[in-house]
Amino acid sequence: MSRILLGVSASVAAYKACDLASRLTQQGHSVRALLTPRATELVGLQLFEAVTGQPAACEEFGPARVGAMDHIELGRWGEALVLAPATADLIGRVAQGLAGDLLTTVAMALPADRSRMVCPAMNPHMLASPPVQRNIATLVEDGWSLVEPEEGLMACGDEGPGRLAEPGVIAERLAALLER
Repeated sequence: MSRILLGVSASVAAYKACDLASRLTQQGHSVRALLTPRATELVGLQLFEAVTGQPAACEEFGPARVGAMDHIELGRWGEALVLAPATADLIGRVAQGLAGDLLTTVAMALPADRSRMVCPAMNPHMLASPPVQRNIATLVEDGWSLVEPEEGLMACGDEGPGRLAEPGVIAERLAALLER
């Protein structure tokens, strides 16, 4: 099976990332979760470690540091990077090549032959905004596989496209991507 890096950003849909990590692990994949600092305000590293049996990380520096260049080592380790949920902020930073935290530095350090998948999750108005659409298009042009968000009622009360795809759908799309 594959070594999967799961990038989690600060979306209410982060709870679905825990389910996704668990599903992928049950399928036999090794999964390491990389959370943005803001994501850790919604879900904890220990939850991902519990469902995957692998270390999870948020910071490259400080007492939790495991190596001199964690972003390089993680990029070498991962056979695929899945951003789920991917907020407008994370999508924009990755599309523009900005690397200001562990997750985005790993995204930049991932070797070119590795699989990449982005799974947006945000308010329908944010998703429809021209800058977000441009950034998603940039990622797709750069070789990222896009898992379109689903339509439905959002946590904010708005309705429309923007809900993170269900973990089972993401896992199926990832399996197909890894087969190629």
